[in-house]
Amino acid sequence: MQRDDRSQQGLAASEAAADTTTPPAGDPETIVVDARGSYCPGPLMELIKTIKAQPVGATVDLLSGDRGSSKDVPEWVAKAGHELVGVFEEEGHWRIRVRKGR
Repeated sequence: MQRDDRSQQGLAASEAAADTTTPPAGDPETIVVDARGSYCPGPLMELIKTIKAQPVGATVDLLSGDRGSSKDVPEWVAKAGHELVGVFEEEGHWRIRVRKGR
């Protein structure tokens, strides 16, 4: 499992290259937010709404067809105090895995 600790180090998301390896399997409790038909800022808004409703430690996978999400979401995750597990390019979309930190 590759983990992107750069967001915890406060680096701008624009400096972080996307992890395009195969994503690790999510645990059975991983919540999947499918925002593939939505464009900026829709996917991020869907993630924010979902993550607010989850307990600390919950894992959320955001699926987005909007390439901008691969930069915008990691930046928000760092600012909001959550953990970016990884950004994965899959066939036709991005999978962005986030663990709720607070």
